[in-house]
Amino acid sequence: MDKEILVQYIDACALVKETEEEIRKIKKCRKTIVQGTVKGSMKEFPYAAKNFRVQGISYSVVMNPGALEAEERLLEEQRRNAEQIKIRVEEWLNTVPVRMVRIIRKRVFEQKSWDRVAGGMGRKATADGIRKEFERFLEEI
Repeated sequence: MDKEILVQYIDACALVKETEEEIRKIKKCRKTIVQGTVKGSMKEFPYAAKNFRVQGISYSVVMNPGALEAEERLLEEQRRNAEQIKIRVEEWLNTVPVRMVRIIRKRVFEQKSWDRVAGGMGRKATADGIRKEFERFLEEI
């Protein structure tokens, strides 16, 4: 496990949320029913005006319904890949010392400065000390 996968974790979490939103939009689009009213009359006398109610699926869905399924499959695959990255990082974090987990969460996931990380760690921790501890840990991996 290297630092790059930790940075990817943040993007993976965001990608999962964004992808799920896109999937919801596609499913909603598939269910979009358009309604309208058409006026007409008979061809011959007496010309009695009538209103007809028309409804159907949205034009974009009817034109290429297979494209929506293909896009949804791609988004599902993208979401699964992002979730796998998340799981790999979370499994790895379970093997890391608790103090280092706190440092990683504050620095990498929450993107705090070293000063703020040190302030959150307590026990008179300094920014340089925490940064060095983090760098040594990454070198050991």
